[in-house]
Amino acid sequence: MLHGYGSSILDGAWLSINLALSAMALAITLGLLGAAFRLSPVKWLANLGEAYTTVIRGIPDLVLILLIFYGGQDLVNRIAQGVGYEQYIDINPFVAGVCTMGFIFGAYLSETFRGAFMAIPAGQGEAGRAYGMSGWQVFWRILVPQMIRFAIPGFTNNWLVLTKSTALISVIGLQDMMFKAKNAADATHEPFTFYLAVAALYLVITSVSLVLLRTLEKRYSVGIKAADL
Repeated sequence: MLHGYGSSILDGAWLSINLALSAMALAITLGLLGAAFRLSPVKWLANLGEAYTTVIRGIPDLVLILLIFYGGQDLVNRIAQGVGYEQYIDINPFVAGVCTMGFIFGAYLSETFRGAFMAIPAGQGEAGRAYGMSGWQVFWRILVPQMIRFAIPGFTNNWLVLTKSTALISVIGLQDMMFKAKNAADATHEPFTFYLAVAALYLVITSVSLVLLRTLEKRYSVGIKAADL
């Protein structure tokens, strides 16, 4: 049915999953930093966090991917030439994809995390400080565990969108399943067959992800629901 291209597309699917996981790890880091900046009492940090989320959320993902990839590559080579390195540096498409997607979805997650932190009663942090905890201890031992429960619904949505958006990275040369499907479609002149296969694979990945994240949400909500009853 897939004319021998099935294994190639599956290899591309595995690469797409690795891209999504790596990009989400970076996005979580940037999202936490962005949320911390936006909640900071220091005005310039709050403005910086606000500018990051506003700019990134206001520009289409494909445009940002092209801008960051080609602009970033040009910047790296200009810096290299400035320090005397004459050879052209070609950025790895996987690394570029991870950085680009992580940077984009870090902005979306910063809003998710900010809302989750704001949903935690202020008395929780005050109680931790009253017991002698440092600000770092209050953040990691009290705020973050509670924030996760509030953030999971928004995180789930962002993960699903990020996973599907990995298909856009094929435009910068990453040989993911979309890239492999296009090559197979061009070679066999059967685009519907291969794009349908890719659609099915994305549906499987997102469905499994949804089940796992809903299970995680239920686990974090068990004590809360019991207390409500």
